[in-house]
Amino acid sequence: MPTTLSASNLPGLNLLHRGKVRDVYALSERELLIVATDRLSAFDVVLPDPIPGKGEVLTQMSNFWFARTAHLVPNHLTGKPVAGVLPAGSDAALYTKRSVVVKRLTPVPIEAIARGYLIGSGWKDYQATGALCGIRLPPGLRQAEQLPEPIFTPSTKAAAGRHDENIGFDRVVALIGATLAEQVREATLKIYTFAAEYARARGILVADTKLEFGTDEAGRLHVMDEMLTPDSSRFWPADEYRVGTSPPSFDKQYVRDYLETLDWDKRAPGPRLPAAVIERTAAKYAEALRRLAGIVLD
Repeated sequence: MPTTLSASNLPGLNLLHRGKVRDVYALSERELLIVATDRLSAFDVVLPDPIPGKGEVLTQMSNFWFARTAHLVPNHLTGKPVAGVLPAGSDAALYTKRSVVVKRLTPVPIEAIARGYLIGSGWKDYQATGALCGIRLPPGLRQAEQLPEPIFTPSTKAAAGRHDENIGFDRVVALIGATLAEQVREATLKIYTFAAEYARARGILVADTKLEFGTDEAGRLHVMDEMLTPDSSRFWPADEYRVGTSPPSFDKQYVRDYLETLDWDKRAPGPRLPAAVIERTAAKYAEALRRLAGIVLD
């Protein structure tokens, strides 16, 4: 059975950051250890119940995509085995499948999002303005409709407990400069286009995805953190896709939909999840990994 980990504990390593899902440790001036826990965030709030095996799914899915897209954009992986950097006495079985040794990069301070379909906050923005992140879209589009071509719709990186904000490309240029902004946009759309085609052949539509980027000492752009996981993407089964409705998905939309039925103001602390919702969510994550990457965790 997949392992369950709500929070990592690696005595002797310097914990730099405990994020919504990932715990980041310093290994050296050039390398980090990233541990994907089973924490689940929804509406930017970390929920009290972990999803068993989720961190393993995220890490294995990301590693799969990093390998498949390395010819497009460099990534943060070093290829070093996790077991070799764990402190003495650590439970290697608990950490090996959910952790990676990576390069220390300077993060690009935006969320790089590619959208191929009109859903989520993009659908809401389009309904209100007819545009998305400053990009004017054709009139009359319906919920979940495929866009004429994939678009780059960046957002801010909000502090813990706050919500990301969709921004236009001009704001990205102001934040990181024109050259880097163009590189991020090009890399994001290149990765999305490649992944969407790959997934479509396996019966899954990638509606949208969020990527993180960083630069090395030479200023070279790398994709980092996670890639095309159920946490960072919307995956729809192609055979159940219908324009005009929000399709079922292999991601945490199932949890979001449940939370929308509650009397909750989307502020911390988050509500407890019923066992059935936890089990169903874990199954959806595992199914995405099996269908896209051919990996079954045991």
